[in-house]
Amino acid sequence: MPIHGHGIDIVETARIKQLVEAHGQHFLDRCFTPAEQEYCARSPKRYYEHLAGRFAAKEAVLKVLGTGWRGGIAWTDIEVLKEPSGQPKIALTGESLKIATELGIARWHISISHIETHATASAIGMKAPG
Repeated sequence: MPIHGHGIDIVETARIKQLVEAHGQHFLDRCFTPAEQEYCARSPKRYYEHLAGRFAAKEAVLKVLGTGWRGGIAWTDIEVLKEPSGQPKIALTGESLKIATELGIARWHISISHIETHATASAIGMKAPG
């Protein structure tokens, strides 16, 4: 499968914490799906790290799509889920799915790392063979 594109992003955990403290549930619902919120809430000690990791992953996916936050894309169109193995995976809906389909992206590889102060993510969009 040929690579369509690669995106990477880094986020300060404190920035995400400030946004949650300033905007509360409105920010969480705007940027994260219920499943993402539930996953992050499972680990109160690393809550903001997990949110920042998902935020970075969404930004990395947008870099692969080449769109930024325009054209009707919603933060929740890009969802970070977990395989049973613990490996993160991307699920797209809405405008993000439409754009990825138009670009021929059939598979995603995602990697997320975080520490107390920062989270980073890398996304690779793979085209279907042919």
